[in-house]
Amino acid sequence: MSVIEDNDSDVAAFPGQRPPRASVGSHRIEEEVFGKAYDPKTVRRIWAFVRPYRMKIYLSVAAVLVFTATQLAIPLIIGFAIDRGMVQGGDATNLLWAVAAFAVVVAINYAASWVQESQVGQVAENVLFDMRRAMFAQLQRVSLSFMDKTEVGRLMSRLQGDVNSMQEFLETSVISVGDVVLLFGIVVVLLTLDFRLGLLTLSTMPILFVVRIFWLPPAKRAFWAAHESNSITNGAMAEGINGVRTVQNLDRQKVNFDLYDDKAYANLRTQLTGSRYAQVMVPIVDTLTGMAMAIVVVVGGSLVLNGGLQIGVIVAFLFYIQRFFDPIRSLTMQYSIMQRAMTSGRRITDVLDIPATINDKPDAVTLTRDMDGSVEFRDVVFGYSADRPVLRNVSFTVKPGETVALVGPTGSGKTSAMSLVHRFYEVQGGAVMVGGHDVRDVTQESLGEQVAMVLQEPFLFTGSIFDNIRYNKASATREDVIAAARAVGAHDFIERLPGGYDSVLEQRGSNLSLGQRQLLSFARALVADAKILVLDEATANIDSYTERQIQKALLTLLEGRTGMVIAHRLATIRGADRIIVLQNGELIENGNHDELMALDGLYARLYNMNYASFDDIPDELVAAGGPRAAST
Repeated sequence: MSVIEDNDSDVAAFPGQRPPRASVGSHRIEEEVFGKAYDPKTVRRIWAFVRPYRMKIYLSVAAVLVFTATQLAIPLIIGFAIDRGMVQGGDATNLLWAVAAFAVVVAINYAASWVQESQVGQVAENVLFDMRRAMFAQLQRVSLSFMDKTEVGRLMSRLQGDVNSMQEFLETSVISVGDVVLLFGIVVVLLTLDFRLGLLTLSTMPILFVVRIFWLPPAKRAFWAAHESNSITNGAMAEGINGVRTVQNLDRQKVNFDLYDDKAYANLRTQLTGSRYAQVMVPIVDTLTGMAMAIVVVVGGSLVLNGGLQIGVIVAFLFYIQRFFDPIRSLTMQYSIMQRAMTSGRRITDVLDIPATINDKPDAVTLTRDMDGSVEFRDVVFGYSADRPVLRNVSFTVKPGETVALVGPTGSGKTSAMSLVHRFYEVQGGAVMVGGHDVRDVTQESLGEQVAMVLQEPFLFTGSIFDNIRYNKASATREDVIAAARAVGAHDFIERLPGGYDSVLEQRGSNLSLGQRQLLSFARALVADAKILVLDEATANIDSYTERQIQKALLTLLEGRTGMVIAHRLATIRGADRIIVLQNGELIENGNHDELMALDGLYARLYNMNYASFDDIPDELVAAGGPRAAST
């Protein structure tokens, strides 16, 4: 947590507001919003997504050019109608030709606009769809070591915010081609109609460029600050919503409101500043437009009176001047959009380029259900950082069908060892063997099919109970799911739910108790029918009565399977075939419960410290959740 202070305390508060206070709040994540306006490397990577739809892009560009040509033609047709059909003798034929030409050009204008809008919209949506699929697929493949170090909020920002920035860029980039052509086309037409009057009209342009030189740097900073403060405000809102239980539990509603109010107030000020910079160009452009039109009226009018210029040309000039500054405004906006798009594109490609550190070998072996289910650690050395090993030369063997428990103080490496069995991480030394094969020599898919894990905090997905139980095996039938639920003792409470197995779970299964969610995760593991079952503190956060149910379920779950169990409640693993004791990443004791108690080492001290009294508790009291529940 960090202290966020507003140094701009001399800014007067708006009506109904108050100056921000220094307060303790959520950490601030600064994001790079504006980058280079053009990054060739990023453009090449994004083009890879656009390439399959390039014919639609080419068609859109052609439609934009046709649309721009019609925009340039309309004032000329109007000028022709005035000079040849109305002023000079009023020739009806010329007027009819002008009307017909105008109707044709308007029809072409409409058709070109429709083609351009529809094609660009389709391309943008398809490209975004492909980007999201590619990013999500990549994030499903990356190693857990990357996910351990990366904030979920940043990944969500890239999947949503950055992709949306690319959508904005794709939808406007083709239009910018037309803006450039229109701008130069208007200049050429003005100089062609009357060179002297065209130069005089364009004399206002240097004023606009000088203004933009001084306007762009502070405007860029203001837009950056507005975007950043908006991200911070949204982050604070998300944090407050996600932590609402803790907020209410600690009675921090007012404190949290003040924290959010500070950020919302700062966002208000930066948004107003950005709005002022965005709006200041509007009166400047309008003023320059008025000046250019005044020049045309005064100078052009005198030329008309002297017979040096036709009135239709003056009218055409006025139409072109009205349109002249529109593409300038549009290109100004496109410049900022392109800057954001280049930064967003780079962050998108950063996600796509995340190296998948764990890959299958070309000749990887596929594990089958016929494997023996043994697990062996051979001098395993592992650490999340290479210079800080969590496991040091750990060696042990779990025989097929054997249940082995890993115990030890917090930080001794128990969970890390379990993760290596599933090859969530790569070892730095030694080897982890499953079914007689090094896990690095087997396919990850087959390893996942033969190693099922039940974690301390069961994760259930939004959907039906039926789909959650068969999550790891989509081919499982309803009979398979019901049989698994019966085996682990979950069938009764599922049947009591309004929808039974079709009951829809809320986010992370929050409409069930923790014990019920854990029973569903046991049923899921049973349906998966894996050869090896890993239980990581599966009974740590549940009451004693549910624990007794799960202990019974374990007998069914472990039957015919190799079991590896982590438990801090040592009384729950007394019946394990063997108990392996880890301390500071090293294996210090190995044996069954009686052998380790006789050894009078670390295991005996841990057991006697917390659980020795359980031996004298009557089973009926344990089932009722009595002294054991109180002791734990």
